[in-house]
Amino acid sequence: MELPSLRKIWINWVFLPFVVFAQFSNAFYLPGSYMHTYSHKDPIFAKVDSLTSIETELPFNYYSLPYCKPLTGIKKSAENLGELLMGDQIDNSPYRFRMNVNETVFLCTTPPLNEHEVKLLKQRTRDLYQVNMILDNLPVMRFANQNGVKIQWTGFPVGYTPPDGGADYIINHLKFTVLVHEYEGSGVQIIGTGEEGMGVISEADKKKASGYEIVGFQVVPCSIKQDPDTMTKYHMYDTLSPISCPSEIDKYQIIREQERVSFTYEVVFEKSDTRWPSRWDAYLKMEGARVHWFSILNSLMVIFFLAGIVFVIFLRTVRRDLTRYEELDKEAQAQMNEELSGWKLVVGDVFREPDSSKLLCVMVGNGVQITGMAAVTIVFAALGFMSPASRGMLLTGMIILYLFLGIASGYVSVRLWRTMKGTPEGWRSISWFAACFFPGIAFVILTVLNFILWGSGSSGAIPISLYFELFFLWFCISVPLTLVGGFMGTRAEPIEYPVRTNQIPREIPARKYPSWLLVLGAGTLPFGTLFIELFFILSSIWLGRFYYVFGFLLVVLLLLVIVCAEVSVVLTYMHLCVEDWRWWWKAFFASGSVALYVFLYSINYLVFDLQSLSGPVSASLYLGYSLLMAIAIMLSTGAIGFLMSFYFVHYLFSSVKID
Repeated sequence: MELPSLRKIWINWVFLPFVVFAQFSNAFYLPGSYMHTYSHKDPIFAKVDSLTSIETELPFNYYSLPYCKPLTGIKKSAENLGELLMGDQIDNSPYRFRMNVNETVFLCTTPPLNEHEVKLLKQRTRDLYQVNMILDNLPVMRFANQNGVKIQWTGFPVGYTPPDGGADYIINHLKFTVLVHEYEGSGVQIIGTGEEGMGVISEADKKKASGYEIVGFQVVPCSIKQDPDTMTKYHMYDTLSPISCPSEIDKYQIIREQERVSFTYEVVFEKSDTRWPSRWDAYLKMEGARVHWFSILNSLMVIFFLAGIVFVIFLRTVRRDLTRYEELDKEAQAQMNEELSGWKLVVGDVFREPDSSKLLCVMVGNGVQITGMAAVTIVFAALGFMSPASRGMLLTGMIILYLFLGIASGYVSVRLWRTMKGTPEGWRSISWFAACFFPGIAFVILTVLNFILWGSGSSGAIPISLYFELFFLWFCISVPLTLVGGFMGTRAEPIEYPVRTNQIPREIPARKYPSWLLVLGAGTLPFGTLFIELFFILSSIWLGRFYYVFGFLLVVLLLLVIVCAEVSVVLTYMHLCVEDWRWWWKAFFASGSVALYVFLYSINYLVFDLQSLSGPVSASLYLGYSLLMAIAIMLSTGAIGFLMSFYFVHYLFSSVKID
């Protein structure tokens, strides 16, 4: 794959913070960022994206099948970083429409199909591959009736296989309906916001803006057997008499060797009252709003339950003990010190450096980086800045935010390291480790998956040139910023422990059951906050549905942060009460163990909701991406729980006056 725009891509994103309100570079394909207005008979060309299937999850190039090619040759559209990583490959197509002209048009007749082409067409048809077509940045939409229910889909199938599983038939005639809104331009101002960005049509531009706006794009696909000898006398874009879709299967165009397939299409323009800023509403209809509200109410119940426990800990147990202790005279305090029990006994060990402290510092720093990326991305998406109208922008924004938030990762990792060690010595190695830890894991997983995609010949495989571009972005932005953050961490005010640590560690009493069992069980509470929204997210990723309820997702994220903090604090206090001073890692995994349940739920989703997913290649891709998502969730939630527990322990023991 040739990617001439990749160099421009990273240059533009490097300077993104400085040109937020400037004009975007031509190196990016930014669909939906402004309004197109067409005059009568203006030519409009549709574009085609990669062929996709919910059965294999392996995208393929549109022109890998014997479809008609444009007269001017195949030209790739400029793509942003997110589109390239998602496997989108947007090309021009020969489908040409003329604004407000209803017509039936001939495209081409293929040469006799050879064995390889027949094999590909049959395979793509039986794997339920969809053709994804785009007109004025709107995906083509079709409607189907299943059990009396009208279902909306994007794209149309490559072919049709009857229930008896006999012959396969190719879709070679498309009946398009283009919905247009007529704009008069008579002294009216239109301000479009939300999914499509913001656009203003002023009085000065009314003549230029007058005309038609495309607000809908629908298709009815069908298979029609045409006489190739009759069709060969036509040339591309010749007008034909109207064609009716046959209902008898023997009139469909069969897929077999030496068959010559004729491709035609029909377009009808219909006026619509839908305005341009609202044209995406048909794609983003929110279904299951009650389910989202149920998820939020369920999370609130968990939060109030845990908040009650935390309230009891602070006001009835901790505060009562401290108040009673402070009211005693010195002699009584000395006597009470000899009778201490529970968490007060580990005062000399509670801040003892944990095992693998370097790894803990790095994981907490990476978790802060991932949490910041997720929070900022969801806020911007909830405000309408990262909509499906701008394909790939969500993933691109996440990557750029992650790169620039390396400064937070370096700062947190080094400051925590300095707190544990009492000296900033070794901060450079901590910063490098923080810069490489999660990106290294992601690189290994994605490389393995990419080899699988390469072996399958999928267009979703990341080209070598993009690997170098990503490496350059990481090495020239993320790593330096992480080092800067680490340096800032060495200069920050040190966190002083409120109590001294004994030289000899205290023996931890034996327990009837392993403490890690309680830690792993604690992950079920944050998972209860997340799992309903997780279902919609997985459906969006693997079933090709639009996910645009970022307002709900933002609320769920806030609730998840609260639950993770509360769970970790409660578990930390419980361990301290049984004289277990090794709370550091357990505080991290008390909330981070939610990732285990997320991964198990992903496997459950694969088995019960993605039953159509076929083959070990598709399952490997699914499990690989799910593992990467689970690791990111573990780091994020673990960091939230650990930092809250650290603050809790520091506050708790800073109130104790024990020598």
